[in-house]
Amino acid sequence: MVRRNDQRRAALVDAAIEVLARDGARGLTFRAVDGAAAVPPGTASNYFSSRDELLTQAGARVYERLQPDEATLARHRTAGRHRETYAELMRELVGRVAAFRTGYLALLELRLEATRRPELRAVLTERVRADLAANVAYHEASGLPGDATAVKLLYLALNWLIVEQLTLPDVLSEAERDELVTAAVERIVTET
Repeated sequence: MVRRNDQRRAALVDAAIEVLARDGARGLTFRAVDGAAAVPPGTASNYFSSRDELLTQAGARVYERLQPDEATLARHRTAGRHRETYAELMRELVGRVAAFRTGYLALLELRLEATRRPELRAVLTERVRADLAANVAYHEASGLPGDATAVKLLYLALNWLIVEQLTLPDVLSEAERDELVTAAVERIVTET
């Protein structure tokens, strides 16, 4: 039995994210992950029973790394409860996701791969559905204006804005991106 090191496992999953972003799902091999993680050949295959398990773990890890830190959460909890606060939260979210470029690109690769792999599609569907439900629940508990539909509309609109920023970064400037996030919140979220 191989003794597994949690830090090495995390490094391998992080390397898988980098490989996915760089080479796509078809380029994700144990050998490529070993190389990206700078570990001896065969290491990834000792930690993951299959390529599908590695794909699934990479997707889960991206979501972990995209979570805001405790300081950000604390700042959100003490902010005002109006549309400007909401817009600031959304600008921060788009910025945080854009800063983890390889993670988001890896998620896009996983989504494309999920169209061909029913098991991966099931895992991603469950994860994204749970993430969206958590966002709606957080929003409803936060006291911010707007409803569940507003949260879902912003989710859809901002995801495409992020795709645009990461894949064709010269289409919109950072200032335009921030203005669009603010406009999306102002037009979608109604204050009561």
